[in-house]
Amino acid sequence: MKHHISIPFAAVAAFCAILLPLHLEAVTPVAPSGASAAPGSLLPPSQFLPERAGFTSWRTLAQVELVKRNNKMTPNFAPVIAALDGKPSRVQGFMIPLDIGDNQRRFLLVAAPPHCSFCLPAGPDSMIEIRAKQGVRYRFEAVSLAGTFQLLKDDPAGLYYRLIDATPLE
Repeated sequence: MKHHISIPFAAVAAFCAILLPLHLEAVTPVAPSGASAAPGSLLPPSQFLPERAGFTSWRTLAQVELVKRNNKMTPNFAPVIAALDGKPSRVQGFMIPLDIGDNQRRFLLVAAPPHCSFCLPAGPDSMIEIRAKQGVRYRFEAVSLAGTFQLLKDDPAGLYYRLIDATPLE
């Protein structure tokens, strides 16, 4: 029996296969306050989120490495990240909805604006699973949220971070 792969799916698969190695490294596209993007960076300076006082920085969340434990790769968090576990935190980023609708109660918050419908924009150090108390209006602009930060050491989806009881900040 012959199996046929549609051309659009094959094109998307090839595109993601080419980009996948780019997402294996820790990537934090947030430029330090007042700095501009380096030449050749993935995003123009206008799309960088400036670091904000009182908010957990994407640069901080990038301080994680994978280590082999019991024949399995697991995240090893820097002490500054480990100190956030279970604590109230504020974060900012761009929404990737996980459900259909204008209001999202569970979504991914990412460091960089998504630019491909079929691929995640970064590695697990640049994503936070958000579980909101109430629906958060989906938007393309950056959002700011407050909630309780959790470290995920063995998440089946491969995520490192979660913010629970999240509420939007205006």
